[in-house]
Amino acid sequence: MYYVIKKPLVTEKNSFLAEKGVYVFEVEKDATKVDIKKAVEKYFRVKVASVNTATCRGRMKRTKFGVGRTVSWKKALVRLKAGEKIGLFEGA
Repeated sequence: MYYVIKKPLVTEKNSFLAEKGVYVFEVEKDATKVDIKKAVEKYFRVKVASVNTATCRGRMKRTKFGVGRTVSWKKALVRLKAGEKIGLFEGA
């Protein structure tokens, strides 16, 4: 179950979302919303209200060897129930 979440995405934009109770993670491409919800609830011991996902397509990149593409990945925006927090994002 823990393999679903790859890493937390910590950016300035995501830190503003974290203040509102929305946390962003990079997840496996084939993970469903139910899988993500179960993994977050089990790993961080919090209650999840909703999960939104977005598939981020890889960009085209030019190299000296020709045109290539970066790897596509999936992110999950996890909204927690009122009063819940994840200490990883709070600096604890």
